[in-house]
Amino acid sequence: MDTTKKTANRPTLDGITLETIVTLLAEKLGWEALAEAVPIRCFTHDPSIKSSLKFLRRTPWARAKVEQLYLHEARRWPAA
Repeated sequence: MDTTKKTANRPTLDGITLETIVTLLAEKLGWEALAEAVPIRCFTHDPSIKSSLKFLRRTPWARAKVEQLYLHEARRWPAA
């Protein structure tokens, strides 16, 4: 079964850094919407890329939620 065709239009995390993910989500959605989608303190109280990266690198469950949000939202963004 050829799965190349099925996954061709789906974004992946290959080669994308956590910093890129958080930066793009913050730019495209804004911190408020990001905090609503993934309600963690680093997004809700005085958010910044640096504090978010520090928390997400130490917290696998939160990182997984942010990565899933990125994969979901990236489908809507135009291809670069």
